[in-house]
Amino acid sequence: MGMSKFDVIVLGSGPGGYVTAIRASQLGLKTAIVEKESLGGVCLNWGCIPTKALLKSAQVFEYLKHAEDYGLSAKKVEHDFDAVVKRSRNVADGMSKGVQFLMKKNKIEVLNGFGKLLPGKKVVVKGEHGEPAEYSADHIIIATGARSRELPSLPQDGKKVIGYREAMTLEKQPKKMIVVGSGAIGVEFAYFYHTMGTEVTVVEFLPNIVPVEDEDVSKQLERSFKKSGIKIMTSSEVTNIDTSGEGAKATVKTPKGEKVLEADIVLSAVGIKTNIENIGLEEVGIAVDRDKILVNDYYQTNIPGYYAIGDVTPGQALAHVASAEGILCVEKIAGMHVEPLDYGNIPGCTYCMPEVASVGLTEKQAKEQNYDIKVGKFPFSASGKAKAAGNSDGFVKVIFDAKYGEWLGCHMIGAGVTDMIAEAVVARKLETTGHEVLKAVHPHPTMSEAVMEAVADAYDEVIHL
Repeated sequence: MGMSKFDVIVLGSGPGGYVTAIRASQLGLKTAIVEKESLGGVCLNWGCIPTKALLKSAQVFEYLKHAEDYGLSAKKVEHDFDAVVKRSRNVADGMSKGVQFLMKKNKIEVLNGFGKLLPGKKVVVKGEHGEPAEYSADHIIIATGARSRELPSLPQDGKKVIGYREAMTLEKQPKKMIVVGSGAIGVEFAYFYHTMGTEVTVVEFLPNIVPVEDEDVSKQLERSFKKSGIKIMTSSEVTNIDTSGEGAKATVKTPKGEKVLEADIVLSAVGIKTNIENIGLEEVGIAVDRDKILVNDYYQTNIPGYYAIGDVTPGQALAHVASAEGILCVEKIAGMHVEPLDYGNIPGCTYCMPEVASVGLTEKQAKEQNYDIKVGKFPFSASGKAKAAGNSDGFVKVIFDAKYGEWLGCHMIGAGVTDMIAEAVVARKLETTGHEVLKAVHPHPTMSEAVMEAVADAYDEVIHL
């Protein structure tokens, strides 16, 4: 076994891993990255990016079907499911090639194969063929990410009961689909398949869909989904699945008793499971608690020289969080002065239609933390831009601390809101008060002026309501 020495070795090349490697290289550290599949990890190849390509196809299809609403005529609008999937895969492939280019540009050595940690700051990489090779580094960063979680009552067979990965590349469009779980993955696929013509039922264990969002947002999305024809079952649980027949039969326990639903495909979207098995954590002695690697504010594990970032750690399992953690981790390694990440100011985005975006506390959380609050809300039905665009579903909701004017939370649902939430993130980072947001002139007509209007509503100065 050959031996190579690096300053930093990163295990996993998702948006946590590859970003970490690039930043390490920029800081003058000799860097290698280990990847067993395709560069870019789940996000680029099977997650964030290709799903957005699918959702864009659905959105364009929806526009074409409603061409008459815009005074246009589009006859016999049809879709080619295979071509939609193929476009999504092409987008993903292009992004993965982009990461390959970035690795070369930044002189990062790519080690193809399955990486396993060894004591003494070493990693052994076993390629598809050939001998395992051993490498050492002063700093080893674990960024192995996560995969679709399986429930005992919902075992995935990859054919009738599937995870997000299979949902992106189905050979045939199902006539009926049951989506179990209504987090971001669940509602995005529910929207995509429904728009393409599949009959979709969403089953959610909790009382509201997108349960981490503000309750007003959850209720609005449920209304929008139901209006479009998606069936929603909340406070419900799939207790059994029967795949012995042609399709799948799901037994669902609901507040009104048991129901049996039939579908061609059941998509399990009940969260994620970290990829921490067989990577050498036990051999090295790295502490783990409930499926997550324990780290300090700078992502150091309990064993010196070993670090962990992204989905394998207790923070939010989001691509942009993994990237931020990785950058912070290597900047600390390089001796820079860095501040711990503020997990209270991480935006969350869901790309169904209408889109959902949020940051900070929900109204319920703010009340539970005993804040005296001012709440403002501006519906897109009162927005000139939203009306002109034909997308007036949804609203912007803001929450401020009445005493100091601190922006506690911002919650949006509507067309394009995932591109608008950054205003609230930056404003909160800069400790901007409600009054300052109100006096910052927003352009008209835009969707973003709804933020200013919602703030104005919180301070009883709203003009267009």
